[in-house]
Amino acid sequence: MIILGIIFAIIGVVVSISALLYFGIALIILGAALELLGMTGHAVAGRRHYY
Repeated sequence: MIILGIIFAIIGVVVSISALLYFGIALIILGAALELLGMTGHAVAGRRHYY
């Protein structure tokens, strides 16, 4: 999810589509939050690890 967010953010900057840039940033933040929760051992959406 983080990698997909980075790709969307880069495409948004290159093509100058602000909605794609904001969507990419949101995916990066969401992916990082899920990664941190998974690393601390909390179950995320019924899963112990989030990949």
